[in-house]
Amino acid sequence: MIDLINNLVANLIFIFDRLTWLSLIDLGLVVLVFFGILLLVRDTQAMVLLRGVLVIFVLVTLLSTIEVLPAFSTLMNATLPALIIAIPVIFAPEIRRALERLGRASALRPENAPARAQDTIDAVVSAATRLSSRQHGALIVLQRLDTLQEYVQTGVSMDAKVTPELLLQVFYPNTPLHDGAVIISGSRLVAAACVMPLSSSGVLVKSVDRQMGLRHRAALGISEVSDAVAVVVSEETGSISIVHGGRMIRRLDAERLENILRAFFRPAKPPGKFAQLLSRIFPAGSPDKQEKS
Repeated sequence: MIDLINNLVANLIFIFDRLTWLSLIDLGLVVLVFFGILLLVRDTQAMVLLRGVLVIFVLVTLLSTIEVLPAFSTLMNATLPALIIAIPVIFAPEIRRALERLGRASALRPENAPARAQDTIDAVVSAATRLSSRQHGALIVLQRLDTLQEYVQTGVSMDAKVTPELLLQVFYPNTPLHDGAVIISGSRLVAAACVMPLSSSGVLVKSVDRQMGLRHRAALGISEVSDAVAVVVSEETGSISIVHGGRMIRRLDAERLENILRAFFRPAKPPGKFAQLLSRIFPAGSPDKQEKS
């Protein structure tokens, strides 16, 4: 036991003696890459797959090092290249999403700044509160930096000023536009009855509350592929939720909803280009992550 400890100490001293600034930078870059990958797949189905791949990789590595299992070691060494090729196929949707996020992050032009119109926030809060009291379902998507043009094209173009009355009329039951989402850009209601991508992350499956349906899945879906903020009113319970970055805050009243929307769209000192690039790729500091139901 003492010899084992001495060998361990000697190995640690050997490593630290050869540690340089370049070595620290090298290790830091490797850690940053893995940290970025984990952020990209967090709260997605890819995280479950990644855990399974890691477990299999560790087991295969341990069993392959056992000298009494030569046939198994040969089999694993032969199939390992095929497994490496299969990983991009398994994680294709997540890789595509990450590349799209990188592409969106490269657009740092000031004209893409998020809308900060207080009138729009007031209209959305007023409409959501009144829709909630009437238990009329609604999905309101507020565009920020990322363009939502491909989803606008799936709906009915409106290009009208956002008012509570307009939102109430759009989401009145059994009207032609009440199904789907409305997309708001700045102070304009761009389109209604838009089709949103459905989330496949499994967040709603883990919830003990089953009163969440397609509107909540669509809100999560659009938040996973863009930086948009989605406000959802449940048709079954009248509960108001807000979604951003694949995370949902539920059971909001008018005051909390307004405060969160203001936090998303408040004027802020423009960050440096590098900081802005990182925040676009890894949106970790959004208000909805500070308070989660």
